[in-house]
Amino acid sequence: MSISKGDKLPTATLTRLGADGPEPVDLAAQTAGRKVVIFAVPGAYTGVCTTAHVPSFVRTADQFAAKGVDEIICISVNDPFVMGAWGEATGATAAGITMLGDAESTFTKAMGMDFTAPPAGLIDRSKRYAMLVEDGTVTLLHEEENPGLCNVSAGEALLEAM
Repeated sequence: MSISKGDKLPTATLTRLGADGPEPVDLAAQTAGRKVVIFAVPGAYTGVCTTAHVPSFVRTADQFAAKGVDEIICISVNDPFVMGAWGEATGATAAGITMLGDAESTFTKAMGMDFTAPPAGLIDRSKRYAMLVEDGTVTLLHEEENPGLCNVSAGEALLEAM
């Protein structure tokens, strides 16, 4: 079953690329007492993720901050090295977006947001979605009906719904 509005986020430790290499990130600690936007993508460097989804949050980062959002987090079933490089390549890191890897798809599966598409080489990847999380609880959730779309999960759509 997929996570829904009003649910607490599942316990998860994700990874980011720090100055000295991979660093664990406790998602519960990262969201405790804070207003955080989390968006997830099927894969770093993939088409729609790179040309539409990440750019939509780069464009809207300041507007989210103006609405009291403390942090924007991008999650993908990739390792922290790929997420770090992708954040640099897309401008996400410069925009202040935190790029987190869920290399084993543990968080993605606990959210009920995993899918597999063998013809595309996507195994245990994340569906495309965006959500507002307040103190660890999902208060707004926009899931795409197809991972190739970026409409309801785009930064502008989430911002408008807030």
